[in-house]
Amino acid sequence: MPVVFLLELMLLGSFTGCFAGMLGLGGGMLLVPFLTFMFTYQHFPPELVVHMAIATSLTTIVFTASSSVRMHHKRGAVQWRTVRWLGLGALLGTFVGAHVASHLHASWLALFFGGFVGLSALRMFRGARPDASQAPEQHLPAASLVLAAGGGIGAISSVLGAGGGFLTVPFLRWSGVPMRTAVGTSAATGLLIAIGGLLGYVSAGLGAQGLPPYSLGYVYVPALLACSATSVISAPVGASLTHRMPVHVLQRVFSLLLLALASYMFYKGLQQMGWVATRA
Repeated sequence: MPVVFLLELMLLGSFTGCFAGMLGLGGGMLLVPFLTFMFTYQHFPPELVVHMAIATSLTTIVFTASSSVRMHHKRGAVQWRTVRWLGLGALLGTFVGAHVASHLHASWLALFFGGFVGLSALRMFRGARPDASQAPEQHLPAASLVLAAGGGIGAISSVLGAGGGFLTVPFLRWSGVPMRTAVGTSAATGLLIAIGGLLGYVSAGLGAQGLPPYSLGYVYVPALLACSATSVISAPVGASLTHRMPVHVLQRVFSLLLLALASYMFYKGLQQMGWVATRA
């Protein structure tokens, strides 16, 4: 594997980790488009590029979420009784979703990612987010419904290559969980989502043809290790920058970046469908 490519992956991990630290978000929505571009540039099989980008991005969360969960647990911000059902549903949903996604054409995965992330970016640009000022009375649904909600969150996360915090936190806030606890509980759920994605995409990709060297199923191990190592280091740096820069400006910049990346994924989807000419 070219050394330059490895350095580029490490730089990408630093970049996404820093943004994740600044905004308290996972880096999956950033990683997937960039990995798609980099894997394409390295001439990975076109029909596998998006699958590998999503699988690798999702698996990096195993490393980043582990340290986050420990921090939230020490501060008593993880509601483990909720994680028991929400996390179990998310793990199963992500595992099944990974197998379903492995049978979808890369174009549909790219279009779904582009559309979903594009809408999320527009919502962020407008400043819409859960109200953290009030903590309504808790009214968590029955365990079966929490399990089903976790399954849905996991299934969507398996297609986006993200930890699901953009869905888990609003669900927990709607259920009356205080914002601080919702974030910690979401981090623990995200770890189980990542584990489900790891198991799902590795097992689903074991028989895939044309995988590049150093692949474990659909997970590209060099990218997993390089991005994880540097993102863990850079995330605290980003968190410290949050207190020096206006958060609303960071959110606007991040949302515009997400819009650009979503547009690229939409372009890749149309290209895979043959609606956009491929450069010679």
